[in-house]
Amino acid sequence: MTVQSLQPSIDAWTQSIEAISELVSSLVDGEWNRPTECPGWSVRDVVSHVIGGECEALGDPRPIHTLPRDLYHVTDETTRYLEVQVDVRRHHTGPEMTSELEYTIIRRSRQLRNERRKPEDVISYPLYGKTTLADFLQARVFDVWTHEQDVRRALRRPGNLDSPAAHIARDVLLTRLAKVIAEDAGAPRRSAFVFDVHGPVEFLRTVRVNDEGQGSVDSSPSLGPLVTFTLDWETFARLVSGRVRGRRVADRLKIEGDADVAERIITSFPLAH
Repeated sequence: MTVQSLQPSIDAWTQSIEAISELVSSLVDGEWNRPTECPGWSVRDVVSHVIGGECEALGDPRPIHTLPRDLYHVTDETTRYLEVQVDVRRHHTGPEMTSELEYTIIRRSRQLRNERRKPEDVISYPLYGKTTLADFLQARVFDVWTHEQDVRRALRRPGNLDSPAAHIARDVLLTRLAKVIAEDAGAPRRSAFVFDVHGPVEFLRTVRVNDEGQGSVDSSPSLGPLVTFTLDWETFARLVSGRVRGRRVADRLKIEGDADVAERIITSFPLAH
């Protein structure tokens, strides 16, 4: 049997990746080519990325493939690494894409059902380095759910904003948020930032920067936050995952407090890979 504490992540992953499979099962050629909020990636490319990520989780050899030189969105080693699994499938037909996705889901589901390792066991994965199995599975859930939403927005078929995977994605995004505010945006020490998020996934969280400049997240309200951000869940997810810049969602984002620090935070979220 699968280790019980891994089961919520496995169930969330299953629901989300099967939702992607259902979304793309009947697409025509033009729909596969619709652009997503991931720079340079179409719906086909996003699905290719999901397939590639699960193939690597299965331990499959990486494709031997040379990338074209004119891919403007390939800017560093990480994007170059990710692009190989995408570009190698760039000319695959719709039926080829859906059949490979379905087969990959079958193989990966079997692997997860037969998982014998413990949640705390340390594994190595190229993009994440050394991490626990539990954290790795949560990262896969986050990746699959985020790309499910990319596909849904591209196809104008919203849904699953409050799915089990969405709640796992929230926790991953909040962890990312603490680093962005404390390190990337260089927020002042001994300061607090409140995120009041409403919608399908609703929460109030405070990011605190301590005396050493380290960030942490908790659910206790702050009496004197430097900035309070009020926004809906989908906008929060798009913003923190780098799908959209703050100026594009300004009408859905209310900011109270230090405007300069708020602007540094909003512009510090790295663009999506």
